[in-house]
Amino acid sequence: MRVDDGELIAQAQALLDLFRKSKLKIAAAESCTGGLLAATLTAVPGASDVFDRGYVTYSNESKQAMLGVPAATLERCGAVSRETAEAMARGALDRAGVDAAISITGIAGPDGAMPGKPVGLVHFAVAVHGGRLLHEERRFGNIGRAEVRRASVLTALTMLRDLAESCSPRS
Repeated sequence: MRVDDGELIAQAQALLDLFRKSKLKIAAAESCTGGLLAATLTAVPGASDVFDRGYVTYSNESKQAMLGVPAATLERCGAVSRETAEAMARGALDRAGVDAAISITGIAGPDGAMPGKPVGLVHFAVAVHGGRLLHEERRFGNIGRAEVRRASVLTALTMLRDLAESCSPRS
């Protein structure tokens, strides 16, 4: 996966411009993308006006320690679940003090599938102040590890763009 992917960079630039106009700051909590969203955003000059920080929480232990994801959530629902994605987004929002936080957790493959959780399953969540929480589940299929990660970053950028278009600056 290359961070100089023209489509990803163009989407990131458009997103950063939109958030900059709205005076919104964002953070990311990533698992299966391993920091690719943060790398894509920071490939754009001036990203620090909008992007505050990223958390790469690949293990369950890091999700707990860095984002406060409850152990009970991980045990009951697993790392790849709506509940974990939402807890990751809320944790990033609380810890970073930004306007919005996005999380990504999934199975990029080629291994890791389990009953009901195939390769290509990815959960996304966006948390904003005031308790608003958005969730999206995608089943990209077994399209290859790099393509699942790339598709996940594109989905995250789209979710954030949609959010910025519907939000006004926090007072």
